[in-house]
Amino acid sequence: MEKDCIFCQIIEGTKPASFVFEGDRVVAFKDANPSAPVHILLVPKKHIRSINDLTEGDQPLMAELFMLAKKIAQEQGIAQSGYKLVINVERGGGQYVFHLHLHLVGGW
Repeated sequence: MEKDCIFCQIIEGTKPASFVFEGDRVVAFKDANPSAPVHILLVPKKHIRSINDLTEGDQPLMAELFMLAKKIAQEQGIAQSGYKLVINVERGGGQYVFHLHLHLVGGW
């Protein structure tokens, strides 16, 4: 965990968030500034700065993120109508929190 990382603080419970899932390796919570009716962030508990910092050993974790996104989309009632999965990479790609996370966005 990185002490200055807001997502690490949320995972540790020192910053508030509205969780929709918490597992051994991944959490999911509602975005504090949603861009859609459903906007959930799926975040590994392991601090990984960005996609650029993934290792071969992180493949199962990434698969878990995407399978969880599918499950949450079903639970949120947006699986059939459609949704977006977005990972912003580095500042030029729109990443502002430097802890890898997947946006689940939909419900329009």
